[in-house]
Amino acid sequence: MNLHDYKILLVDDEETLREMVSGFLQRAGFLHVTAAGSCREAEAQFAKVSPHLVLLDVMLPDGDGFSLLKRLRESSEVPVIFLSARDEDENRLRGLGLGADDYITKPFLPEELILRVTAVLKRVYRVKDVREEETIALGSCLVDLGSGVVYRNRDEKDERDGAKAGNVDAEVTLTAKEYAIIQKLAQERGRIVTIDALCDAVWQEGNFGYEKTLVVHIRRLREKIEVDPSHPQHLLTVRGLGYRLV
Repeated sequence: MNLHDYKILLVDDEETLREMVSGFLQRAGFLHVTAAGSCREAEAQFAKVSPHLVLLDVMLPDGDGFSLLKRLRESSEVPVIFLSARDEDENRLRGLGLGADDYITKPFLPEELILRVTAVLKRVYRVKDVREEETIALGSCLVDLGSGVVYRNRDEKDERDGAKAGNVDAEVTLTAKEYAIIQKLAQERGRIVTIDALCDAVWQEGNFGYEKTLVVHIRRLREKIEVDPSHPQHLLTVRGLGYRLV
């Protein structure tokens, strides 16, 4: 597994902050983020999704993050990073003393959050950083799996020099679902990936019924990586089976 395959549980009582942090993580390539707004909801989601990392607020409406961490530690050694507006040394030491892996004080920069999350996952699971992944050359387009950006219409000199953003007509960003699709196809490059396998990569559990939605995302992805999306040269349909990337 690579970093973008890992599941993150975000626990915070502020809905706006949950949406903002989820967006940070997904744009950085962490595609599987589950949010909870209370201790009770967090414990239910923890049991349901079995996250690989928990981002945990200290102050929650039905308890506090310290007590919740104690309960989680009774059955799991999952890494935990506290997100707290409380910057007192006592609280920081208390959280770390209970077994938290890191402690970030609000407000924080998105880049700091991503670096801390990446560092903890790499240390605990010894996995490869998504930003260390290869790029994919598709004709005049270059897909950077590290940044989730497609560089369109490179000229021949850029291609020879290996430049990512030299002479380009446009740089377009992949959505989280588009990223999940092309990442799965890239893993099986040249081979057929079934519709079920792609749906599972994008929607995980409970992927039944997403086939038509997948077609929409495939079409939008082709608009970003193909010169002529109506006559694709790289993201090919294998009728009745699925898709393959060439």
